[in-house]
Amino acid sequence: MSLTLQNLNNIRTLRAMAREFSIEQLEEILEKFRMVAEERREEESSRQQEIAEREEKLKTWVELMQADGIDPNELIKELGSAPRKKRAARPAKYRYTDLDGSEKTWTGQGRTPKAIAQAIESGKSLDDFLI
Repeated sequence: MSLTLQNLNNIRTLRAMAREFSIEQLEEILEKFRMVAEERREEESSRQQEIAEREEKLKTWVELMQADGIDPNELIKELGSAPRKKRAARPAKYRYTDLDGSEKTWTGQGRTPKAIAQAIESGKSLDDFLI
């Protein structure tokens, strides 16, 4: 018999399965279930305590900010509107003529352009394209 949550949660199925075990085996299984349940209770209690401590810290910080005349909503708005610094574009390292005849540049990052890849296959060096 396969053990699934549906089987564990159905009294009739449990009774049918229990016929295959001795009383001692059932007591041992029961004790293990109790241990697992207690571990889960402790984990849940610990998690709830961490959440409560975090909420208390947040409440304290909000009260401190309000005491200093800072509206927490203003702070959130200010932090949310702060512009993100964009990374500077990489300078081009290679110049090549594309398959359609236009001159282009490549930084050396990402996929190698087809024109350069074909030239390398035909014997040229990547250094031939350096700017």
